[in-house]
Amino acid sequence: MPRAIHVLVVDNDIVHARTMGEGLERLGYDVVVAGGGNEGAERLAADSFDVVVTDLMMNDIGGLEILKLAKEAAAETEVIVVTGHGSVPSAVEAMQQGAFTYLQKPLDLGHLRAAVEKASAGIRLRLQNLELNRRLDERFGFEGVVGSSPQMLAVIERLKRIAPTDATVLIQGATGTGKELVAQAIHQNSPRKKKPFVALNCAALSENILESELFGHIRGAFTDASSDRVGKFEYADGGTLFLDEVGDMPMATQIKLLRVLESGEITRVGSNQPVRVNVRILSATNRDLEEAIENGSFRSDLYHRLKVVTILIPSLAERAADIPLLIEHFVKQFTKRHHKNVKGMTRAARMKLAAYAWPGNVRQLRNVIESMVVVDCDETLDVDDLPLEL
Repeated sequence: MPRAIHVLVVDNDIVHARTMGEGLERLGYDVVVAGGGNEGAERLAADSFDVVVTDLMMNDIGGLEILKLAKEAAAETEVIVVTGHGSVPSAVEAMQQGAFTYLQKPLDLGHLRAAVEKASAGIRLRLQNLELNRRLDERFGFEGVVGSSPQMLAVIERLKRIAPTDATVLIQGATGTGKELVAQAIHQNSPRKKKPFVALNCAALSENILESELFGHIRGAFTDASSDRVGKFEYADGGTLFLDEVGDMPMATQIKLLRVLESGEITRVGSNQPVRVNVRILSATNRDLEEAIENGSFRSDLYHRLKVVTILIPSLAERAADIPLLIEHFVKQFTKRHHKNVKGMTRAARMKLAAYAWPGNVRQLRNVIESMVVVDCDETLDVDDLPLEL
């Protein structure tokens, strides 16, 4: 959860400053009070603040200097100046120097609260974005690709090298090995991380619907096209488009995808107007695409466009040494998500999980652990909590 907004109140009249501070604290702000310009300057040097409320005319350091110091410390800090009737021109000067707004004395606490709330709106959004990025880094950063086996350490090292580039990447591996998680980790550690990550499963849709999903369509392009529709390429503009199960893409759609990769332009279904897009393509498949090329179900030229870099994700059986680490990771993840009080798992249960073949790979292990955490009533997961098939 984003932290509270940090506010500094600076005023020669310490009683007045405390009154303002107490009013803001009741609204949930984290407030520090300074009894004059010198103390305000010391506070700014020692700590960081989101909002500064300062009297304009003080005996020592004035409000304009406090404004300057606040902006030098952090340009995004919002400063609200408080002024008497006779110093309005100075307040206007403060606005020209970057103050958020000014309030006139006698100060109404309702007006102060409204001004601080307005100044905080953009700060809250920035803090929420920082928190979101922190969570995304935690979930989809390289830390989210769990493994200490030689096979996975090699994968993670390769991811670190290719993520900052703009190369197309083909991720290969059996169903359930975590190909989309790897794609998200690449995106989250690339210069495109603040732009959209858009995923599409190419095997789940018919040819016509797949093309509409990818490229969009215009009104009247087909029977049910009652309005224009933006496709995944346009949604992902500036970011990353992940094409899952790309080996199942129909041949006609493969041709259109190849044109996009060559030209950087898409054309909506039913239109003849090209639209420029700036998208990094990541794709994944559980098929042998070289075999698909030989039997005529996949284009050789598209294959070479998609596989500038390839990553092979090992099956869980091939990286069995990672099972204990994955168990610990998933127990923590689902205990937190489902608000449970699970502390760990018995050795017997761990051994049972480690001995299983896991045909469904990491996805199957993940689902088993989630089920155990959700259903269990004790602090420790045991053999009795395992599903019957294990």
